Amino acid sequence: MYKNKTITALLHLLVWLTLFSLPYLLSYGQEQELDRVKAHFWIPLVFSVIIFYFNYFVLVDRFLFLKKMLHFIVINAAMIAFFLFLKEYIEDNFFQQILKKRFENSNRVAPPFKIAVYIQVLSYMAPLLFSIALKTTKRWNKTEAERKEAMHVKLKSELQHLHYQLQPHFFFNSLNNIYSLVDISPDQAKSSIHSLSKLMRYMLYETNVESIPLTKEIDFLKKYIDLMKLRVSDKTSVSYSFPFKETGIQIAPLLFISLIENAFKHGVSATKTSNIDINMTSDDNTVLFSVENNNFPKKTDDKSGSGIGLQNLEKRLELLYPDKFSFKTIVKDDRFLVTLKIEIN
Repeated sequence: MYKNKTITALLHLLVWLTLFSLPYLLSYGQEQELDRVKAHFWIPLVFSVIIFYFNYFVLVDRFLFLKKMLHFIVINAAMIAFFLFLKEYIEDNFFQQILKKRFENSNRVAPPFKIAVYIQVLSYMAPLLFSIALKTTKRWNKTEAERKEAMHVKLKSELQHLHYQLQPHFFFNSLNNIYSLVDISPDQAKSSIHSLSKLMRYMLYETNVESIPLTKEIDFLKKYIDLMKLRVSDKTSVSYSFPFKETGIQIAPLLFISLIENAFKHGVSATKTSNIDINMTSDDNTVLFSVENNNFPKKTDDKSGSGIGLQNLEKRLELLYPDKFSFKTIVKDDRFLVTLKIEIN
């Protein structure tokens, strides 16, 4: 902040120094009379400096931005009129001889009074309009920065809410699966509880970041699949394929778990043969994930198929990867296929 203010002040100083030096910069080596430069250039320029900064620091904020247009116009009109009178007074009392001599030597006729006044008014309007333009641009930049910051805070809050919503959803689904094992296989139920504790530790303590290595997420998914395989019968076949090399890709955590959960909820039957096929491929900046399973729709009163996980996933993708993801679901020949493609960069 301090550095930006210093640079701005130096730029302002450079501009005004350049303007004050113009009579000499444009003289092409000709000698300039100091009194003439003072009377015709430096004094009006000083008045322009006052108009610019008085508007820039006071009037624009206090009147123009608060829509007090009449006050703003009256004050500036009075200030410009005062400077017009003051310029004439200074010239008549301090520079009359040098100006008279100049016109005599050059055989030039002074311009009509009205035209001279119009020219001077326009010269004072320039710093006024420039101060409004600069102040408006600065205000717009500040408003835009605040808007982006507010959007960032909102985005972060929404993502955090969705993240916290996913955790109990995942936990309750896993507990329901373990509950079904208690009577059938107590040993498997104990093992499942131990595995679940590891998964929950990962979700609670390692996913509260914007992104994690894809390999870490893959390890989590494998452990979850192995946990879910404990509760399915021999009639259900589960296969999966993940990248086995370090990809270097960083991705938002817990994006794929809902799709696997959905496959075990809707793709497994207690009486029919079923198959779940999970695949992930990746390159330098794209991750493609697909899950295909049999389609056994839940009854309307079955809350285990409420679909909260998939709704949550779509919202997170829209917030995290706008215009950089493709999410498709297809039901064909009693098979359900979901495909998620994410562009990381």
